[in-house]
Amino acid sequence: MAEKDFKDIVSHAKEYGFVFPSSDIYDGLQAVYDYGQNGVELKNNLKQAWWKAMTQVQDNIVGIDSAIFMHPTIWKASGHVDSFNDPMIDNKDSKKRYRADTLIEDFASELAKTDQAKADHIVSEMNRLLSESDLKGVYDLIVAENIKCPISGTCNWTEVRQFNLMFSTQVGSVADESSTLYLRPETAQGIFVNFLNVQKTGRMKVPFGIAQIGKAFRNEIVARQFIFRMREFEQMEMQFFVRPGTELDWYEKWKETRLNFHKAIGLPAEDLKYHIHEKLAHYANAAVDIEYRFPFGFKEMEGIHSRTDFDLKSHQEFSKKKQQYFDNDLDENGKPFGNYIPYVVETSVGADRLFLAVLCNAFTKETTVDGEQTKERIYLNLHPALAPIKVAICPIVKKDGLSELGQKMYKELKTEFNASFDEKDSIGKRYTRQDLIGTPYCVAIDYQTLEDQTVTVRHRNSMQQERMTLEEVKNLLRSTATMSVLLNSL
Repeated sequence: MAEKDFKDIVSHAKEYGFVFPSSDIYDGLQAVYDYGQNGVELKNNLKQAWWKAMTQVQDNIVGIDSAIFMHPTIWKASGHVDSFNDPMIDNKDSKKRYRADTLIEDFASELAKTDQAKADHIVSEMNRLLSESDLKGVYDLIVAENIKCPISGTCNWTEVRQFNLMFSTQVGSVADESSTLYLRPETAQGIFVNFLNVQKTGRMKVPFGIAQIGKAFRNEIVARQFIFRMREFEQMEMQFFVRPGTELDWYEKWKETRLNFHKAIGLPAEDLKYHIHEKLAHYANAAVDIEYRFPFGFKEMEGIHSRTDFDLKSHQEFSKKKQQYFDNDLDENGKPFGNYIPYVVETSVGADRLFLAVLCNAFTKETTVDGEQTKERIYLNLHPALAPIKVAICPIVKKDGLSELGQKMYKELKTEFNASFDEKDSIGKRYTRQDLIGTPYCVAIDYQTLEDQTVTVRHRNSMQQERMTLEEVKNLLRSTATMSVLLNSL
């Protein structure tokens, strides 16, 4: 998919009610977006699919919803206060600010087209310098490789410095009495600090997981590529608590499970790949990203991390409250495993990135030649269970009782499926309108319907049409457009 096609996707998202720039009438707010009437349905369907795949299909995972505001010491314990930084650099001529690592990676990506070995060496050297917190070395690397600002075309750079990504705010009615709070930069810590609450009240037995969907906030240096990188975004995370020594087996299991989920929702296997982390975060002993081939290249969509016992151990240290689990199961010597701090395997997917991947994958252009005429057709090839609207009821005319019959049919369907009633414009224009938002089926009410109660069902992808009864329409929707159909394919 070419870069120009991504612009078409962004334009399509706004024009057909999927994503709007936030505060649009005030010329927007950089890197903040609103989901429109069709976008919120698609996103909610994706969240529901993820939630059910975690908490309903799995036997030992439950969900929570923790607060956005949390005790500030939590972020000290997690390492975010001291180390949640990105290397920042400014170009003195363009006045543009960049993440130094992203600047180098983009340069290496272009270089790889002609010299893969050198590109790999540059990225490897960058990772080494960042792991050693050698910001002067990162600056020297940028200068040595003559990496230029994409805007000014110059190498007139400032020094590289660290930039903390957390948004801070104040709580309290009087400024002098207020204390600093942070908008959470991730949802995981809300799970960790509730580990014992959930374990005890839910009588959970290791291994078990806790899932959560929620907003997170990061003051990104450079937010770009539409909703791929935003300052306010939504995460879908699951922390799976396991016995120490078993974490890498579970890590491999969740790698496979999560990849299968993305295939089940319609993302092609050839557009998905694993990216193993060479440079591990301070809390991890293994990490992999599931990347999707976006129009701008393979990029991270979901991370699976073996987080060891870092988080619970750190919260135990800072809170002075034990975060231990007593395991009654017997070891190889016939003795109970006893008390330990569980290890954790994390799966974390960005709801917005998943939305963007599904939208990019679904956006389909077809060109047909009819005689001397070339026609272009655009539709969204969404999995029927994810589509914002499952079925549109379309009387071919408003008169002769067809509109009333269509309304009756619509009311019958809408209690079970997200349906639409559409009687404006020609039937062809209505089909096109539904194609553009990904509706898998359109049901035409015509004069034959008055005679035998059958309707014409038009299929989105193939445009083929067939006659069937209303009950057959319901069965078609139940067999293709429900969440249970999607979950059964996992």
